[in-house]
Amino acid sequence: MKILFVGDDWVGSNAHSLADGFRQAGHEVVVVDSTPVTLPARLSPPWVYSKVARQRAPWRVAAVHAEIDRAAAAFRPDLVFVFKGVHLDQRRLLETPAARHVHYSPDDVANPVNISPEYLAHERDWDLIVTTKRHNVPELIARGVRAVSFVRSAYDPAWHHPAARRGSREYLVGFVGVCRPDRRADMVELATRYGTRVLVAGPGWRRVPELRGTRAHVAGPVYGQRYSELIAAVTANLVLLNSDNRDTHTCRTFEVPAAGGLFVGARTDEHAELLQDTAECFLFTEPGELHEILTWCAAHPGKAAAVADAGRRRIEADGHRYVDRAREIIGALADPP
Repeated sequence: MKILFVGDDWVGSNAHSLADGFRQAGHEVVVVDSTPVTLPARLSPPWVYSKVARQRAPWRVAAVHAEIDRAAAAFRPDLVFVFKGVHLDQRRLLETPAARHVHYSPDDVANPVNISPEYLAHERDWDLIVTTKRHNVPELIARGVRAVSFVRSAYDPAWHHPAARRGSREYLVGFVGVCRPDRRADMVELATRYGTRVLVAGPGWRRVPELRGTRAHVAGPVYGQRYSELIAAVTANLVLLNSDNRDTHTCRTFEVPAAGGLFVGARTDEHAELLQDTAECFLFTEPGELHEILTWCAAHPGKAAAVADAGRRRIEADGHRYVDRAREIIGALADPP
């Protein structure tokens, strides 16, 4: 199949990995990068416009669509696959010549920040909506979509694999991910309690004064190979969920164990399905339970490493790569609606 893939194409992005997953599954793929629309550079004119007008800069949208049109004319795709293109022109996407048009939503489509009025106006026109949130399936059906498919998030072996630790520093507990309001208090509490044994990395954490006032190591965003290198320095790697997305699993669910890290995360039905608690991961419901896990890890680092290795083998064996998800999506297209 010839796939015209529209999505954010920076190294380490989930869209970049899924595009490669389709190629690894045997399809011919041409990618058009939507990053100029989706993530305009901070303080750039398109960024300022998006903050003032509450929509993406029309000249950037037009430029991306011009590239989509050129690629479609030269490539003549069988499938137009759009990765969270809610800020693009839906009519133009759907009119791009191809037999099928699919929209992929990695975030909760009931959350207003993950959709747009124009996207909702055309949602029913897509041949297939793919969601990584199981709870979105009945909600999308109720909204009248033609077909919906649930696929889990994934990991990319190109970036997520056991790696050598860089430097001499080691941490008892760490979290690599975006700073969100529902995570701040818990991370500050951990940093206050465990001090230099805590690593926190990701967008926004350096702007939290309460966290910077602790002895924890606070770093900026980490992507690609560097992610696995950082995981290698941490005994217990936290898998935190996004409450605004009503997450019951996340990309880190697969990325942490695939990178050889010990998965320590929220107890959800999906996490319990994917990994066996205390044998392949550690799950917790409340802070006291988390502290018990961390105390055990500090006392038994060898056993903690064995649990991490068992988790890695389980995730690898069960088929959670982006190429596996690509095959699931193509299979869903073959199924009758």
